Amino acid sequence: MVRDYFPDSYQQARGAFLAAAQAAGARLHRYDNTGVRGPAGEALTTDAAWLGPADASRVLVTVSATHGAEGFCGSGVQTGSFRSGLARELPADTALLAIHAINPYGFAWIRRVTEDNVDLNRNFVAYDRPLPRNDGYLALADVLCPAEWSETARRSARTQLAAYGERHGAAALQKAITSGQYSHADGIFYGGAAPTWSRRVFLRIAAEHLSRARRVAVIDYHTGLGPYGHGEKIIVHPPGSAGLARARAWYGDNVTSPALGTSTSSDLIGDLMTGLAAALPAVEVTGMGLEYGVLSLEDTIDAVRADNWLHHHGAVESAQGREIKAQVRATFYGDADDWKDMVFEQAVDAQRRALAGLAG
Repeated sequence: MVRDYFPDSYQQARGAFLAAAQAAGARLHRYDNTGVRGPAGEALTTDAAWLGPADASRVLVTVSATHGAEGFCGSGVQTGSFRSGLARELPADTALLAIHAINPYGFAWIRRVTEDNVDLNRNFVAYDRPLPRNDGYLALADVLCPAEWSETARRSARTQLAAYGERHGAAALQKAITSGQYSHADGIFYGGAAPTWSRRVFLRIAAEHLSRARRVAVIDYHTGLGPYGHGEKIIVHPPGSAGLARARAWYGDNVTSPALGTSTSSDLIGDLMTGLAAALPAVEVTGMGLEYGVLSLEDTIDAVRADNWLHHHGAVESAQGREIKAQVRATFYGDADDWKDMVFEQAVDAQRRALAGLAG
């Protein structure tokens, strides 16, 4: 059953992924993050599985746990792809590269961020140049990340955030909070002051496995935005670009674009897809973020804020800490059979469309 593809923890996810990939005949590559450990002291590892010809000119890449707590979804899809036989539906001259738990710290600790408190999908910027400025976040930083996590503080924050939204509009509020900021290292949606371990490993995997390809399709699995169980096809290729045109041709006119204002996501700074395309200038890259809804946007932002407070001011093993961790997990993982069925069905369709697009 589909539900059996989806894990309960990072450790279980890794074991299931490795077993499924190996059984399918994939070649495995391991990348250990030796600087940190999981909550039970476990080693934290990103794994890459390659299935298909070593010299394939066309490659479908799937990525899980860019935002660690969202890894339950992506890992389940990747494991299910191998176990169901979907991964073997490869046309000639085509390979599958499944990158599992690119942010293993966040997956293990049920956090969106890396061990540096960095949002990996805001980390692909040039750090030898002036970093982007987010004036909206600067105005809201103390409201979003208070030193106290009480009902009084949360109620005050809701009032102040609502007032900002009334003055500037809901889209401006979401952009201020979520598009990325580089001023508050202890804040949310922080892009970092340097490339993270996860960014370096991702680009290393790309150099080792994708630099000889001619065409690459990427599906990066995310959760937290949009209606329950709906997979939004988010394309970050610029408006008018060949990449956006290809994505529309492959996936249909229902693809969305943050830059065009048609997505539930704000237009991001320093995202993984743009970083990959820049790292592979000689390769045709067509990227898509497949974003599944779980709860409301307000619930999602509240969970991110709560987790940030917990790891900067609270105690993870306290009763409140366990409650917050359960909240974060429930926000980014629809741990129910109907949600998993919806997720996998749409993932299968997207993967087949990507393979057809590559072949075309």
